[in-house]
Amino acid sequence: MKLVAKMISVAGMAAALVSCSDKAAESDFKYLVDEFADLKIMRYQVPGWDELTLQQKEYVYHLAEASKYGRDIIWMQNCRYNLPIRKVVENILENYQGDRSCEDFKAFETYAKRLFFSNGIHHHYAEDKFVPECPMAYFETLMTEVGDQAKCAELLPVIYDPAVLPQRKSTDKSGDIVAESAVNFYEGVTKAEVEAFYEKMTDPKDKTPVSYGLNSRVVKGADGKIREDVYKVGGLYGPALEKVCAELEKAAAVAENQTQKDYIADLVAYYRSGDLKLWDTYNIKWVNDTLGTVDFVNGFVEDYTDPLGRKATWEALVNFKDAQASRRAELISENAQWFEDNSPVDKRFKKAQVKGVTAKVINVAVLAGDCYPAAPIGINLPNADWIRREHGSKSVTIANLTSAYGKAAQESPKSMLGEFAWSEDEVAFEKKYGDLTNDLHTDLHECLGHGSGQLLPNTPPNALGEYSSTLEEARADLFGLYYLADPKLVELGILPDMEAYKAQYSSYIRNGLFTQFTRIELGKKNTEAHMQNRKLIADWCYEKGAADNVIEKKVRDGKTYFVVNDYEKLRDLFAQLLAEVQRIKSEGDFEAGQALVERYAVNIDPELHKEVKERYAALGLKPYGGFLNPTIVPVEKNGEVVDYKIEYADDYLGQHLEYGRKYATL
Repeated sequence: MKLVAKMISVAGMAAALVSCSDKAAESDFKYLVDEFADLKIMRYQVPGWDELTLQQKEYVYHLAEASKYGRDIIWMQNCRYNLPIRKVVENILENYQGDRSCEDFKAFETYAKRLFFSNGIHHHYAEDKFVPECPMAYFETLMTEVGDQAKCAELLPVIYDPAVLPQRKSTDKSGDIVAESAVNFYEGVTKAEVEAFYEKMTDPKDKTPVSYGLNSRVVKGADGKIREDVYKVGGLYGPALEKVCAELEKAAAVAENQTQKDYIADLVAYYRSGDLKLWDTYNIKWVNDTLGTVDFVNGFVEDYTDPLGRKATWEALVNFKDAQASRRAELISENAQWFEDNSPVDKRFKKAQVKGVTAKVINVAVLAGDCYPAAPIGINLPNADWIRREHGSKSVTIANLTSAYGKAAQESPKSMLGEFAWSEDEVAFEKKYGDLTNDLHTDLHECLGHGSGQLLPNTPPNALGEYSSTLEEARADLFGLYYLADPKLVELGILPDMEAYKAQYSSYIRNGLFTQFTRIELGKKNTEAHMQNRKLIADWCYEKGAADNVIEKKVRDGKTYFVVNDYEKLRDLFAQLLAEVQRIKSEGDFEAGQALVERYAVNIDPELHKEVKERYAALGLKPYGGFLNPTIVPVEKNGEVVDYKIEYADDYLGQHLEYGRKYATL
């Protein structure tokens, strides 16, 4: 999409909204909205909205508002300079009166788009700082023109100097990964000091351990004492959380059932106090709510961004159940005990009784925080192992996002599959089974993988430290890969035959060894937990299966391909690695986990990296995707809200600027 060179107003944003509730409009719906740098922006539809009751729509509306009011928190968590820089960029986009058609301003606009996509100055996936392609002197001129000249001395070095805060999360184990990370979870403290601080709080014998540090920032004061600044109303991020609580209370008033009202009250009490025991209380009640159609995630949830894997970023989304599509996930969860019992891991690490595994397919109505614009396609929560063990977990596959990815890809004339698959037969086979096996692997990963296994009684939940996220994602992926080839899935009617799984095996190996590195800048290491997990699995299997030529590297016309020759032996390798990763987690074997990740997950072959980048660039595709949110609009009649309608935005910068005006709190 070409941006119009004019100041974007609230009226302009409203004009950019397009209603798509009728069938005719749906057929004309365009998913791909914009492309820039290595990113593409898509829209997603919200099927089933018109089937919700007015009460359910109002419930979704207030949950969505609560989600969006937490927006500033993720910006501040990712780096303390992010929010001041964003406000400067917003000021320029809305108020600059100079030439917007010149190349320098276009480069500035691209930087603004990247900034909004990443919720800050670091790449959302690679975690390295990116800089504007317009000169620093030009950026200074823009700031001066809109009255922000006083901020230049502080912010321009942060924006432009590659030596200042180069990585959101440092992965250089030779240094201090806490002190060298740009994330705003720590100030003035070292890795050793943080670990010692929390070690005093943790009792390894506690059967229901509190996730200490999940919702706080650790600071060393001028007196040399270390303290926590807790995220709560009246504390750190208090103004944002006050707004979140107000909307949650409005949502509770129109919730579907008393259970929802109760756990929303617990969530609000947690935000007001910062008491992590209330967070656990909320999660227990939330995971046991299986009757409602509408559901949500709201809180400090995932710890991927913290170099120590302890502190959680703000995220939120609101969704409702797709009843028809959920049957596949329900079949899997109904058989959770069978999958656990037949897992290829040591019996000591299996759950004797799998509790409360519920799975469904959902459609999201809003994404927020760390889920926006880039979003997950599957979720399994809560994260606390003891809650999973005693109360179970909720797993979801997000249907309307996976659909949007597929529809947007169809709008592109070229594909990854055609370029990197070895043969036409491989392409045809993946086209036949790829979508089904991709969705099913996600279901198995989220529904069962994350909820499987157990820690030994004396294993602390954070024993794997900075390697915990990568190893946990590997464990869930391996669980899904192993069972994807099991006859049980054909027996349940989930897979059509015992050949279908091969499509996922081929694509997983191809991606893990090769194609996923289109996303990483040449010369950089592989640092993101999900990408590390895939590389770890694929590299380990490639090495261990070398004697039997399980996975073969082939070259044709100067191009490299990775081909699976023996699918049954590959499944056996998945089983072996799953058993080892589960052992590492269950026993808290830090050294073995560290060795696996450092050997197989981090370093990229430079020649392969160069080749895959060049071949991918020739396709003209973008490796990362994110979304615009639809807007939920109250419909009034005689001063009373009689409905809520969905409108679809098509202005990427416009949506972010409106969010900046409406939901700024810090």
